[in-house]
Amino acid sequence: MDFKLRKSYSGIIVIMVMSCFFMGFVDALWQPGYAVKSALKIIAFMIVPCYYSYRNKNINLKSLFVFRPKEMVYAVSMGVGVYAFILLCYFTIGGFFDFSKVTGALNENVGVNKANFVYVAIYISLVNSLLEEFFFRGFVFMNLKKLVGRNPAYLVSSTAFGAYHVAMMTGWFSFGLFLLLLAALIAAGLLFDWLNEKQGNIYNSWFVHMFANFSINTVGFILFGIL
Repeated sequence: MDFKLRKSYSGIIVIMVMSCFFMGFVDALWQPGYAVKSALKIIAFMIVPCYYSYRNKNINLKSLFVFRPKEMVYAVSMGVGVYAFILLCYFTIGGFFDFSKVTGALNENVGVNKANFVYVAIYISLVNSLLEEFFFRGFVFMNLKKLVGRNPAYLVSSTAFGAYHVAMMTGWFSFGLFLLLLAALIAAGLLFDWLNEKQGNIYNSWFVHMFANFSINTVGFILFGIL
């Protein structure tokens, strides 16, 4: 790997680590209101990578949004399947786990409660899923694959995706459920990478991620007593 490519690779890793640690600090220690947290995440996960791409011609982000209509049928179909699967898991095995801390943690940590959960759920499903797919799959995975190869790109992006959620979920669940969810997040990261690898854009993983969030938010509506 020549110096320019090594520099590009190092820049991606540095931005990924710093952005994840920064958002971990925001989630676990600072804990501002959800609006402030969302604005900071847009800066860390979108504006910073876009600026780096502007300064480094080896980092390509424009291709991540090349739209191919035929792909959408596949993406939406997978998304609906994921939505149904997650809800099926909740209704079949959810009774074995304690979800009682979730609503309290959301209210205490980021000010999410029954009154504003509808608006937060819409943001999480549509905007937050796009930010994470742009950052972990687009900026990290797609560019690392080009710079250092397929396997390292899979490993780094999926592990970072799972680890990023650690600070966010601290105190929400029992230790056993926490480990299960962490493993599921890493596995989801691998799946999202695979969905995008062939097409070279982020639409497939974004739609699946979006519908996964739809299902998780449906569970949230149940826990908050809205449904």
